[in-house]
Amino acid sequence: MTPVGVAPGERGATRIADRVIAKIAAQTAREALEARPPDSAPPYATVVVAHETARIRVSLELPYPSDIGGQCAAVRRHVAERVGTLAGMQVSEVAVQVERLHLTPAHDVAQARTR
Repeated sequence: MTPVGVAPGERGATRIADRVIAKIAAQTAREALEARPPDSAPPYATVVVAHETARIRVSLELPYPSDIGGQCAAVRRHVAERVGTLAGMQVSEVAVQVERLHLTPAHDVAQARTR
C-alpha cells in the first residue's frame, strides 16, 4: 500500500553498485590525463561507498618526465567533481597511486646518446 500524497518519484531508493562508481572513476581519470603513454595500462579504480559518500583509489601510469604532482592533482579534482555529478554522491577522498612511469620517446633518444 503506497502512502497517500507521496509522488511516485519520491518513493523508493536508488542504489548504485560500487563497481559502477569505480568504472565512472576510472573513465574520468582517463579523461583528466593530459597524455597517456601508448603502451600504458588504462587507469583502474577501486571504491568504498558508505552512507552516500565515496572513497576512491585510482591507480594509473604516467609519462616521464612530466609534472607528476600536477597530473595527480588534476586527476583528483576531475574524478571528485565528475563522480559527484554523475553518481550524485559526495566524494570524501580520491587517492591517486602512480603504478609506473613510462619514458617518453624523446627522453629515450637523449638517454641513449649519453650512454
